[in-house]
Amino acid sequence: MQKIINAHCHIYPEKIAERAVMGIRNFYDLDMSLNGKVSNLIEDGSKVGVTHYLIHSVATTPKQVRSINEFISDVVKSNPDLFTGFGTLHPDSDNIEGDFDHLISLGLKGVKLHPDFQQFALNEERAFKLAEVIDKGNVPVLIHCGDFRYDYSNPEQIKPLLDKFPNLTVIGAHFAGWSIWKEATEKLAGTPNLYVDVSSSLYALSPDEAKEYIHAYGIEKVLWGTDYPMWEAESEMELFHKIGLTGEEENMILYENAAKLLGLE
Repeated sequence: MQKIINAHCHIYPEKIAERAVMGIRNFYDLDMSLNGKVSNLIEDGSKVGVTHYLIHSVATTPKQVRSINEFISDVVKSNPDLFTGFGTLHPDSDNIEGDFDHLISLGLKGVKLHPDFQQFALNEERAFKLAEVIDKGNVPVLIHCGDFRYDYSNPEQIKPLLDKFPNLTVIGAHFAGWSIWKEATEKLAGTPNLYVDVSSSLYALSPDEAKEYIHAYGIEKVLWGTDYPMWEAESEMELFHKIGLTGEEENMILYENAAKLLGLE
């Protein structure tokens, strides 16, 4: 049986899930059928045979950091065979090192940042402080990248961070450049410490474009994910299969690359 890791999943506590999903819907002007709850994530993933999920959430204020990380940790502990959790940090926290130590103590395996939501640029000192702490902790960081409307996480911002911290493993979400996929690929492909995921991208790319970008970054550097709750697993998997990769290439993207990166095997 094909093992599948959904390597990009946002989840929320039951009491705020509806409000959080509405915020995403408004930010991206997107119709969404999924509700952001853990049970719904599993139900959605089961339709395509997902066997493991990388889950996370993003703090939009420093005071949210520890409660979010405790929530993600609790979900992981409820089913450690099904979930790997990444914690959140915020650039305006007065104790980034302490926040990082806390998320590691909770058993979380990396960090998720969303510069566009958190309103900091990846090439400014606040970002470098975050990267320094994460780098010293020797865990990967998943970063939302790209948005034609902003200048927080586009290629000209992320490249200096990648160059300044060459030992920091960065997963650039959305082919490292949502809505500016071609520009991101041209400027970032081949960067040794950069992985990418295909989430929130295949709906806008032709199969040939997706294949070109995958091969540009390198099959071994690409992960599959749905950006739950933004997209349904069935439609994302259908688009993925249309790319026309070999069975071995699909297996690497669907499972092997993420399993190695997350230390699952």
